[in-house]
Amino acid sequence: MEPLIKIDLNNVINKPEPVVVELGCGKKKKQGSIGIDKIDLPNVDIVANMENGLPFLPDNSVDQIHCRSVLEHVENFENLIREIVRVLKNDGTAHIFVPHFSNSYYYSDYTHKRLFGLYTFYYLVDQNHQLKRKVPNFYTDIKINIKSQRLVFTSPFWCSRHIKKLIGFLFNCHRCLQEFYEAHLCWLFPCYGIEIVFTPCP
Repeated sequence: MEPLIKIDLNNVINKPEPVVVELGCGKKKKQGSIGIDKIDLPNVDIVANMENGLPFLPDNSVDQIHCRSVLEHVENFENLIREIVRVLKNDGTAHIFVPHFSNSYYYSDYTHKRLFGLYTFYYLVDQNHQLKRKVPNFYTDIKINIKSQRLVFTSPFWCSRHIKKLIGFLFNCHRCLQEFYEAHLCWLFPCYGIEIVFTPCP
């Protein structure tokens, strides 16, 4: 499917204001951002299949990319990450949310393609900036700098939501506690998701 661009993209990108892109924005998007989605909804500025990348965005043109609950739906994960890194400015940031593999709701959605864990994005990080448990970083030439990574604990139920908030505060105090949690406690206290902020490697 060819992208349907409903805005003057060149005009938006060349403005002095920061260029903010929301991937998979759905019905809602942040004011002033460029909304991209596969489905043509009222707030979507560019209708495109992200499996094909972001060819309509120039290199080094975007200040922020927001991508919430999208990457688990993508078949070609590596290609989309490569495109995110390509279009971000050198000091640009990607703000990502993905479901954690212990999230029971993940399995209910038949459109989900992949699971995510604490180490997933560290496969794209050089060996000098790994967690305690090192993972291979030679599967791809894509390289990122992870600025922050947080485990998200929440629940639709009032009582457990407050308990999980406390659990999240504890395990997000240090990266070693995050690793201990995922190795030993994730099935006892399931995690809802992971929030990652990264920048491209120069």
